[in-house]
Amino acid sequence: MTTARARIALAAGRAAGWASRATGRGAGTQVSGRVMLGIDPQLLSEVVGTRRVALVSATNGKTTTTRLLAEAVRAGGASVATNHTGANMPAGIAAALAREPGAEIAIVEVDERWLAKVIDPLGAELLVLGNLTRDQLDRMGEVSAIAEQWREVCSTHPDVRVVANASDPHVVWAAEPANPTWIALGAPWRGDAATCPRCAALLTWSADRFDCPRCGFAQPDTPHRLDPDALVLGGERIPLHLSLPGSWNRMNAALALATAVLHFKVPIGRAVAGISGVDVISGRFSTRRLPDGREARVLLAKNPAGWTEVLRWLAGRDAGVVLAVNAHLADGRDPSWLWDVPYELLRGVPVAASGERALDVAVRLDYAGVECFVEPDPLVAAARLPGAVDIIASYTQFTHLTKRSW
Repeated sequence: MTTARARIALAAGRAAGWASRATGRGAGTQVSGRVMLGIDPQLLSEVVGTRRVALVSATNGKTTTTRLLAEAVRAGGASVATNHTGANMPAGIAAALAREPGAEIAIVEVDERWLAKVIDPLGAELLVLGNLTRDQLDRMGEVSAIAEQWREVCSTHPDVRVVANASDPHVVWAAEPANPTWIALGAPWRGDAATCPRCAALLTWSADRFDCPRCGFAQPDTPHRLDPDALVLGGERIPLHLSLPGSWNRMNAALALATAVLHFKVPIGRAVAGISGVDVISGRFSTRRLPDGREARVLLAKNPAGWTEVLRWLAGRDAGVVLAVNAHLADGRDPSWLWDVPYELLRGVPVAASGERALDVAVRLDYAGVECFVEPDPLVAAARLPGAVDIIASYTQFTHLTKRSW
């Protein structure tokens, strides 16, 4: 039974969310949750009730992994509540769980900085930990600081199960105390994993693992791994047939599928069927029509690791590219990360520099030897490019594009 205060908070939050949507200010999730928590700060514990809770966190891919895991668990027959819009701080989580009070399981995306603050109110039974890379240093701080916070969570919650990426040194360091189930996903981005999180010596990387020559810290051995054509769970190979593009989404899908099968005991065939049809995640990878009828695909990239994976995928596409970058609070106000992204991969591709920081993008492209034109409006830029177009956008540009009428 919820308390009277909780019932008032829920009613007020729903009214605030309705008002936000009715006035066109937004989806209403964040404002709804803020009103709820403002009235009842203990509401997270109230709205979660007795349902089972899994928390999904990472720097890149947590929204996609959460959605894929939710679909896999639903395919197993359970009802699932989830914050599908990506609102991953307490306000958004409270609003999402309040919308689906009857669900048996809650699969919740959590901002990596907030994991330690929500695990107890939500009574989580499982943590799914994907990766840790640098992301908006002016907001997030150094990667090592987040890894230390996660390690503290794993050390102080011995009864919580953990499924974690064995190929990321920061995640391995963080999850070690919990005796987790490891999934080797590969480490295409190693730009934030040069040194050992335990002793600070330089790590030694081979094609498929890391080792510290000084203290012995190393990638854990595991029978669960992502191969080029399948996910291997124990001795069983499970082909991944995804509607989502890119190798980074294979990693997200492998983590979600392994969690669904190993922790939630979803039959493999059902779990695969649940994730295979997902082709759009909160507007990510959506395809829109430009005024002249041509297609434009919209992708989100937020930090050097994410941008690098998207650019590697674009290398195999015959399409023009719009790079739309802002530097608002949600993007990170410091755009110096542009210099850590290998834009050299775009040489020979028709490219437009766009967004509020179009000139910063154009300067970086010039140093990369990539010819481009400057057009701050990404849709105008897309219309000027030939053929099919991919628009790669930072967070606030992406949010604007997915809400904008084309």
